[in-house]
Amino acid sequence: MAIDSYEKAGVDMRKGDEFADFIKGLPSRAVSKGLGGFAGGLPIDASKWKEPVLLSTTDGVGTKLLVAKKLGRWDTIGIDLVAMNVNDLAVCGCKPISFLDYIATGKIREGVLRDVIKGVVAGCEQADCVLTGGETAEMPDVYGADDIDLAGFCLGLVERAEMLPKLEIIREGDAILGLPSSGVHSNGYSLARKCVDPDDKATWEELLTPTRIYVRELMDLMTTGKLLAAAHITGSGLEGNFDRVIPPELRGDFSWDWPRPDIFRKIREGGKVGEEEMRRVFNLGVGIAFVVPRGAADEVLDFARRRGIACFRMGRLVRR
Repeated sequence: MAIDSYEKAGVDMRKGDEFADFIKGLPSRAVSKGLGGFAGGLPIDASKWKEPVLLSTTDGVGTKLLVAKKLGRWDTIGIDLVAMNVNDLAVCGCKPISFLDYIATGKIREGVLRDVIKGVVAGCEQADCVLTGGETAEMPDVYGADDIDLAGFCLGLVERAEMLPKLEIIREGDAILGLPSSGVHSNGYSLARKCVDPDDKATWEELLTPTRIYVRELMDLMTTGKLLAAAHITGSGLEGNFDRVIPPELRGDFSWDWPRPDIFRKIREGGKVGEEEMRRVFNLGVGIAFVVPRGAADEVLDFARRRGIACFRMGRLVRR
């Protein structure tokens, strides 16, 4: 057969256009109705800002995609994609405003892509930001027909004076508090998948639990004026990520006594993974770890309780 058209070469432009129209038609304020042009954007009221700083981030969801593929469930992986980006901005004290997605696949499957993008929109709604554009690439010579890859990109604004971390005022003895994770989130899946019985569907469903989005909680906690630093606990575990936001002469002295979702026990036992490796790879029940002044921990914990924010003590800063 002669390959005399784009469609015969494996790219269906009509389906791509129909998917773009589907996104535009989603009934959500988190979807910019300008989708489909060459660029997307949002108006900024400059009068509300003194010294705004524009922050950007990009991330994906790694091999968690293979969990979605195994289960044939694509309706939550878009939430993970948004979460991995907006949480990185939020721990800088930054409010996410604009999100873009990149979806690559070997063949456009309308049902799969629609579920993915519905998850992206749901994540944007939770993060109070707007999906302002994206790209769907059908690449049959790069991906298999049932393969999919995702990347996200996010922009946010923060007042320079409110940016985290505030390294210059972090001190030995300051308290470390945490916000619980919803499970494994979106890191460590190259190990986690190999520690789970391939026929244990219930545990695979646990692995697919969406990454929690912390934007509203962190923006609320920021109003206390007590947050000095915050870390999104992703790859490299608690200690590896927390070290990125504190002065180099300090370290976190963690209690390690907070509740862990049971999925971590299953991974540890299923793969006979040692505690040191578990701590190095997984969040172990902590989605966000943050620093407050030593005398402000009770005040912040009480604020969190009154606002319905689950929060717990994790330890304190000590000298290395």
